[in-house]
Amino acid sequence: MSVIDKVAWVRVEDGRVLSTRSRGKDAYYFPGGKREAGESDMQTLAREVREELTVSIVPETVAPLGTYEAQAHGHRDGVTVRMTCYIGDYHGTLEPSSEIEEVVWLSYADRDRVSPVDQLIFDDLRASGHLR
Repeated sequence: MSVIDKVAWVRVEDGRVLSTRSRGKDAYYFPGGKREAGESDMQTLAREVREELTVSIVPETVAPLGTYEAQAHGHRDGVTVRMTCYIGDYHGTLEPSSEIEEVVWLSYADRDRVSPVDQLIFDDLRASGHLR
């Protein structure tokens, strides 16, 4: 079995959660990505969010949300993604970068539009009253 290890930023505002769609993809994903060699979770989070959304994460506001694992969207059966999620504030204006086609705020009604691992996070956010 193969595991894709990722770090993601989960940003909830007014009952909706920030999500992105990369060029050529059919599902929405939380901002984030894979670690580069030697990177900490915080370094990966800051780099990926800056690359995807042109904003800076405020390090002192970052807190762990949880780690989730599910079948990796668009990969063969048996390939899973393990996503370590963080919340936190940001500076700047959210703008899609060259690799991001769309930046959206999703509600629980949009659950079927996100990847399987993101669906688990949607369920937790809904259960805790953060996602409408």
